[in-house]
Amino acid sequence: MSLRLLAAGLGALLVPALLGPTLAQSTKPLRIGVLNDMAGIYADMAGPGSVIAAQMAVEDFGGSVLGRKIEILAGDHQNKPDIGSALVNRWIDEDGVDVIADIPTSSVLLGIQEIGRRKNKLVLASTGGSSDFTGKFCAPTGIHWTYDTYALAVGTGLPLAKEGPWYFITADYAFGHALERDTSEAVKKAGGKIVGSVKHPQGTADFSSYLLQAQSSGARMIGIASSGADQITTIKQATEFGLPQSGVKLAGLYLHITDIHAIGLKDAQGLILTQAFYWDLNNETRAWSKRFFERHKAMPTMGQAGTYSAITHYLKAVQAVGSAETDKVAAQMKATPVNDFFAKNGVIREDGRMVHDLYVLEVKKPEESKYPWDYLKLIRTIPGDQAFRPLSEGECPLVKQ
Repeated sequence: MSLRLLAAGLGALLVPALLGPTLAQSTKPLRIGVLNDMAGIYADMAGPGSVIAAQMAVEDFGGSVLGRKIEILAGDHQNKPDIGSALVNRWIDEDGVDVIADIPTSSVLLGIQEIGRRKNKLVLASTGGSSDFTGKFCAPTGIHWTYDTYALAVGTGLPLAKEGPWYFITADYAFGHALERDTSEAVKKAGGKIVGSVKHPQGTADFSSYLLQAQSSGARMIGIASSGADQITTIKQATEFGLPQSGVKLAGLYLHITDIHAIGLKDAQGLILTQAFYWDLNNETRAWSKRFFERHKAMPTMGQAGTYSAITHYLKAVQAVGSAETDKVAAQMKATPVNDFFAKNGVIREDGRMVHDLYVLEVKKPEESKYPWDYLKLIRTIPGDQAFRPLSEGECPLVKQ
C-alpha cells in the first residue's frame, strides 16, 4: 500500500483505502483523519497500529460508501496541541476531511474537540482519555469511544482504595491531572486516604526522585497516573528500587497490553488494570486480533480496537442516512446500538459517551502464561452503567437537567 506525504513537517500521510470499485475521478472521496503520536511515547498504544486498525475498518466495510471511495489520512501530532490543531485545521479546510479519529494525549484531544465544535466535524476519540471530553467540554460533535479517566478510576482505583494510603506519580498534562483527580475522588469516596502526589514532565527518563518522594510519604499504594513509556519506565524503576518487594503496591492506572509486553511478566505480574478490550477475551476478539497481528506484529491495544469499532460505526451511519452530513450522522450513531467484537449493546449518550462494559484484569505470573501475548486473566466485568460517570454528574451543557 503506497503512502503519499501531504503535509511536510506535520507528518500527515494519505493512506488510500484501496478496496472498493474504481470510481470516477470527479467523485469526492470520504476522508477520515487518524491523528496520534506516531513515534513518541504513545506510539505503541496508538501510532501506526491505529492507522492499521482504521485501514482494516475501511477494507472490511468494502472501501467505499455512497459511491465515494474512503481514504485514511494519518497524522502525527507529536503530543503538541498546536501541531495537532494546525494539522486538523489543514485537513478540514484544504483536504476535505470529514471526521477525526483516535487522538491520544488529552491536551491535544480537547483542542481538537473545539475545532470539531466550531467547524461541525465529528471527533471520534478512542485513545485520548480525559473525562472532561464528555464533561464540561462536551460537544455535539464529540464521541468518546473506548474509556475515560472516570472509568479507569472506577475499575482500578475503587477496588484498591483501602489498600493505601495512596500517593500519586502523575504526568503533568491534562490526562494525568484528570486521571489523578478522578482516581482520588474514587479512593476517598470508598474510604481510602491520599497522602500526596508529585507531577512529572511528559517523556521523563529518570523517576528516582519521584519514587523516593512516594516512598518517604509512608504510602502503601502508588498510583501511576501516566501512560505509555512514562508508565512503563515508572514501573520498571520502582521494581529496580525494590518498592514492591518492600510491600509498597503499584497501581498502573492506565496500562495497555503493549505496556505489559514491554515491562515483562516478571516485573508486571500482579498488576491490576482496567480495559475496554482484551485480545484473548473470547472467540470474536481473538479472530479480529489475529488478523491485526498479521499486519502489525503486536496484539491490539484497547484504543486500536476502539478505533476500528468507532470508524465502522461511523461508516454504517453514513450508509444508513445516505449522507456524510455531520448532524445526521451523529444522530444516527447515537440512535444505533454498537454491536461488534469490541462492544455489545453499546449506547452513545447525549454527552457523547459510548457506554459499554469494561473489564478488570490481572497480569499473570510468568509460569501462568501458556502462549505468546497470554498476559492477562479476567477478574470481573463492570457493566457499562456502573463503569462510566452518570450523566447528572458530568457538567455537560448538552445534558438536560
